[in-house]
Amino acid sequence: MLPLLLAFAAGSLVVTFLVKPLGARVFYVAAVFPLAALAHAVWMAPRVLGGDIPFAAYEWIRPLGIEISMRMDTLGWVMALVVSGVGALVMIYCRWYFRGKNEGLGRFSSVLLAFAGAMYGLVLTDDIVMLVMFWEITSILSYLLIGHYHLRAASRRAALQALLVTTLGGLVMLVGVVILAATAGTTSLSTMLEDPPTGPLVSVALVLLLVGALSKSAIFPFHFWLPGAMAAPTPVSAYLHAAAMVKAGIYLLGRFAPVFGDADPWRPVIVTLGVFTMLLGGVQALRESDLKRILAFGTVSQLGFISVVIGYGTRNAALAGLALLLAHALFKSTLFLVVGVIDRQLSTRDIDELSGVGRQAPVMAVISFVAIASMAGIPPTLGFVAKEGALVALLDAAAAGEGWGIAALIGVVLGSMLTVAYGARFLWGAFWTKRDAHGAARTRTEWPDPPIGFLGVPLVLSALGLAGGLVAPLLDTLLAAYADTAAGVQPVAEHDAHLALWHGLGPALVLSLVTLAGGAGILWLVRATGFDMTGRIVRFTAADAYYAITRAVDRASVAVTSVTQRGSLPIYVATIFIVLVVGEGVVLFASPEWRIELDAWQDPVQLAVAPLMIAGAYIAVRARKRYTGVVLAAVTGLGMVALFATHGAPDLALTQVLIEAITLIAFALVLRRLPSRMGAHNGTSAPVLRALLAAAVGVTMAALVVIATSARIHDPVSTDWEHLAYEIGHGKNVVNVALVDLRGWDTMGELSVLILAATGVASLVFVTDRSDSLQRLTRGLSGVKREPRARLIGARRPLVETTGGIEVQSEHTRGHPRAWLVGGQKMSAESRSIILEVVVRILFHTIIVVSIYLLFAGHNLPGGGFAGGLVAGMALVMRYVAGGRYELGVAAPTDAGWLLGAGMLMAVGTAIAPLVLGLDPLTRAVWEAELPLVGHVEFVSSTFFDIGVYLVVIGLVLDVLRSLGAEVDRQMKGTDSPWRASVPSESGGAR
Repeated sequence: MLPLLLAFAAGSLVVTFLVKPLGARVFYVAAVFPLAALAHAVWMAPRVLGGDIPFAAYEWIRPLGIEISMRMDTLGWVMALVVSGVGALVMIYCRWYFRGKNEGLGRFSSVLLAFAGAMYGLVLTDDIVMLVMFWEITSILSYLLIGHYHLRAASRRAALQALLVTTLGGLVMLVGVVILAATAGTTSLSTMLEDPPTGPLVSVALVLLLVGALSKSAIFPFHFWLPGAMAAPTPVSAYLHAAAMVKAGIYLLGRFAPVFGDADPWRPVIVTLGVFTMLLGGVQALRESDLKRILAFGTVSQLGFISVVIGYGTRNAALAGLALLLAHALFKSTLFLVVGVIDRQLSTRDIDELSGVGRQAPVMAVISFVAIASMAGIPPTLGFVAKEGALVALLDAAAAGEGWGIAALIGVVLGSMLTVAYGARFLWGAFWTKRDAHGAARTRTEWPDPPIGFLGVPLVLSALGLAGGLVAPLLDTLLAAYADTAAGVQPVAEHDAHLALWHGLGPALVLSLVTLAGGAGILWLVRATGFDMTGRIVRFTAADAYYAITRAVDRASVAVTSVTQRGSLPIYVATIFIVLVVGEGVVLFASPEWRIELDAWQDPVQLAVAPLMIAGAYIAVRARKRYTGVVLAAVTGLGMVALFATHGAPDLALTQVLIEAITLIAFALVLRRLPSRMGAHNGTSAPVLRALLAAAVGVTMAALVVIATSARIHDPVSTDWEHLAYEIGHGKNVVNVALVDLRGWDTMGELSVLILAATGVASLVFVTDRSDSLQRLTRGLSGVKREPRARLIGARRPLVETTGGIEVQSEHTRGHPRAWLVGGQKMSAESRSIILEVVVRILFHTIIVVSIYLLFAGHNLPGGGFAGGLVAGMALVMRYVAGGRYELGVAAPTDAGWLLGAGMLMAVGTAIAPLVLGLDPLTRAVWEAELPLVGHVEFVSSTFFDIGVYLVVIGLVLDVLRSLGAEVDRQMKGTDSPWRASVPSESGGAR
């Protein structure tokens, strides 16, 4: 089971890269993984039925006792069959549904397969904390699937709605899980249910668990997200909203109901909300005209039905509930897939636009009739068997005088009438020949026959729903082991019920006939009164409540932002400084004693550097030009470089000088858009107050440093770092080993801050489009053929560019000399420097090699990923300065986001990889070898962490250059016209 879980994860990554060669046929590859899980579940059937429960566990978080454990009992086995079986069939169906539509298919196939894997883990895990993790993973993945058509506002809105409702429900459930795990003393589900905890806290925990389960399964008042989620592609609706995601909540009810069904809060909540949801969904399904929304509200109604039965908590209800769960997965996924065929063939799902489809598509009509018969509880389908079992269980509870049993029975009978009514309305709307107001047959909708494979999956699912009813005794044998787990709850029946196609003439059969007749009457009444054509019944719905809450949150955030974010940078900085002075000042003056130890100097260099830093800072404050102030402020940073270098910290000195250079360049890029002189537009306000605040900050920081450094009473930890770096981190550079090993978690947090800063800067500059258009503009430039260097000097000939293997001549380069930097040709003549281009062309690759050397040498010598990344960033700065924004696009033909993401992924992967081996995070691995001509070689796994840092820093510099540099260039120029070259179009002509 654990290998299958890993296979799902790996497969979701692989299928992304197979879309380009395979197209929609990639879903055949994706289907292999759930088919393997299905085959494994079938193979395990003898062990499951024999009581030999398959179990596998891997210790994950030892201090908390959390394991990645998988346990396949009867309930988990049935859910695994549903998740893997229906999942495999839906993926095969996707091959036909998405034929000819490859846009976004890689992402969709990957997310769908990952969702199937998450559901597989959710229904089989034996650790309740892991269940919550899988629970939230399915919420996130469902958000991506529902929002597949991300250019449509309705899809984005529906995806966000589903995410917020299910995720918030999951967070509430997490609190209940923590309480249960604390009271039970274990996170193992099987252990917890074998010896269930009791007490008031457990009752609170059960209510919190119910919030999570009911929100996931779209039970009132959380039902509104499911109809909205119909904005997703139909295969998503068939899988997530019929057989997988919404079944997660039902699964949780089925897992806890046999043990906690008699707990005080359990049955009242389940019966009340379940019955109301069944009636509410049934009524609304009668009023919809979209086939998919009819099924959506029908699904809401059926989920209410299933939750009442499987959550009731008795042995007979558990048996019927599990059969009902299986039947619903088959008939509802069938109907969704049929709607997908209709939508794909006719581009409509409106029943008012469909007429006469049944005569033209008899096979599809028969498939739908069988599925609707199972949903309505008509023999000999599996739905009839499950419904009979549910009625028997609720009749037994009502006969025993249980009030909640009577309420559940009445609600289920009324809801089943509505089920028959909206099921028949679905068939009429999809396949019947409609008539106009005068009774004449309307023009039939022309039906183009779909590929035979398109109907194959609905046919298989419908046939399984029919066959399930015929083999009811076999199903009873398979599912009885789960029902028997309710033995701890006192049964209300005198005897155990069994699943069967024929129980004889009895109250359950009579009630089934009543529901069929009542449903027919309701449908006639609805059509006769025009109830299905009326507007809203109530003025305020649960969906309206959701939008009212989200609007209130938005307005509150705007109000808070308008008060706290005034758009004034001086106010923001002054606020920070005032808090610093007040907070630290209170602490300093509240201290009972101050111990101060001062030296005039520790090194003569300080006597020379300190006055220069003070003078630079003072002149920077007095400078009236912005760039002058920036350059003078850098003097203080360069003074720190000298201090670091003379105090045995070459790493810090190297990093500081690189940071100063990059910062100076960033300032220079920004200052192009600002007036050269400060106060040119707005005069400097309150200079005296600013001076006082600056003096207060300086005094506070000076006092803090002096007092804090003198207050130490124990030896610092850093005295042992040299030993720790060499003995544990296998490195002689204490600073680098500390960054990537000893305090790697801190570094990971700092990387996150860097990525957020880069993203924030880019988002502010790329106002309307965050995508990097520079690659598109310079795509042709990267294919320029260069002559040998000897021929370049002084040569004059047209520039030849290669696009698609065809050599073409750029109109703007005819008669111009060949450029040392290909992007330089886009620069104006007065901005170009041939000397600079030559120098950059010669030095660029050397600097990149130096940066790589610093990266790998940093474990034992000055350097490391941060310094190496900054050096590589400086090389990119040189290319940009010499050749402009087009040269930057040629030098780094990739999006900065990929570098940032890849670096963060590598750093995080290095940190958590030891968990797979049962070790603590960031545990390093060391490889040692004796190599010929080289000698003893050591390689530490923390080097991969350093490579991640290297990539993040390069991505940060590149993002800054492309936002503050290239994008600002474009905005200042006022045009985003692409590179104008005579290149061949797709039709073969020039454009």
